[in-house]
Amino acid sequence: MDSKNSGTGIKKIAYTGCLGALSIISTEFGIIGVLPQVASHYNIGIDEAGSLLSAFALTIFIIGPFLVLLTSGIDRKKMMLWAISFFLISNIGSAFAPPFWLLILLRILPAILQPVFFSAAVGTIIRTASKRDQHKLMGIVIGGIALAQVTVIPLTTYMSSLYGWQISFVIQGIISLIALAGIFTFIPTMPVKEKLSYGSQLLILKKPRFIISIIFNVLLISAWFSTYSYFADYLGKVKMMTGQEISYMLLLFGITGVIANWLTGRLLSRNIVLTTAFFLLGTILLPIILQFSGENFYVQILVISFWGIMYGPAFLTAISYMIDAAPEAPEFANSLQSSFGNLGVFTGTLVGGWFIVNVGINSIAWVGAGFGILAFLTMISREILDRQVKLKLKETGI
Repeated sequence: MDSKNSGTGIKKIAYTGCLGALSIISTEFGIIGVLPQVASHYNIGIDEAGSLLSAFALTIFIIGPFLVLLTSGIDRKKMMLWAISFFLISNIGSAFAPPFWLLILLRILPAILQPVFFSAAVGTIIRTASKRDQHKLMGIVIGGIALAQVTVIPLTTYMSSLYGWQISFVIQGIISLIALAGIFTFIPTMPVKEKLSYGSQLLILKKPRFIISIIFNVLLISAWFSTYSYFADYLGKVKMMTGQEISYMLLLFGITGVIANWLTGRLLSRNIVLTTAFFLLGTILLPIILQFSGENFYVQILVISFWGIMYGPAFLTAISYMIDAAPEAPEFANSLQSSFGNLGVFTGTLVGGWFIVNVGINSIAWVGAGFGILAFLTMISREILDRQVKLKLKETGI
């Protein structure tokens, strides 16, 4: 296969991976836009309704890395098909508005294979693309996250305001079905030719640099999701927006996120640390901007644009930062990013919900700033560690 055809093939995998990510994120985060309606339907508090998001994330954290290791020798196409099939089943069941306990179980089901999907998609790119193109192609796959925020999430929020929250799961189910067909049609059979031993992959857990990167990952995602998980509720109660206005803001949020994600894929190729630090800065600036921006709808357009730009690349920067710390086991590092990233989703959602109940919904953006400052401190500690290692190597003449 010549280089041109090879490049075309890997791009096809990247764009199909993007479609799969669109399906997954539509299901995982689509609930954010309808949380107030779900809380009202089941007559529960917004923090309890938030467990539909946190339970999903906690499942990924607990089970994800083990399944990625266990399935690391299985054909990647098969694992991607199984993962999206679980999402399709979950959406079909959820659309019938079952008892709340069953709705949570249906949310847990697809979460089991979510990291497997991303590990297969991103891992294939890392193993087949040139180092120069890796971040760009990873940006295409992870772009499915931002694309979901542009299309499916605002669409389901808007449709739910007209026809009820159950319609959101119907739309998400259709997206899952399309993604399933796309993977079946466009992804070639991808048997794993060189399977790394479990021991060689687990060795990265002994690296202090990687452990610091894990902590950073949790804090980064917690910073954003302590606020973003309650996006609809915040805009409704604090900025006094209607359901339709919130859906417009979700659309704007997603559009700016897609643009930022595309730009970040190129910036990361130049400097991972500085790019990550720049977008992390948004977690600290956001609460200040929200605090003094008032309730004017047109002013909020600028605020949400800034929010989307700074939030959009969160997962891409987190993945790049983690893999940079463990290039010898990129698939496992990527799965740990997904797992601990979802621990961040769980932590941010849980802590944000606690502050809403006990302090007030105005407080959640400041909670994100607190997590953001801690994330900056972990970045600094990794830089200090890197300098110490370089100095030691220089002294020993290596």
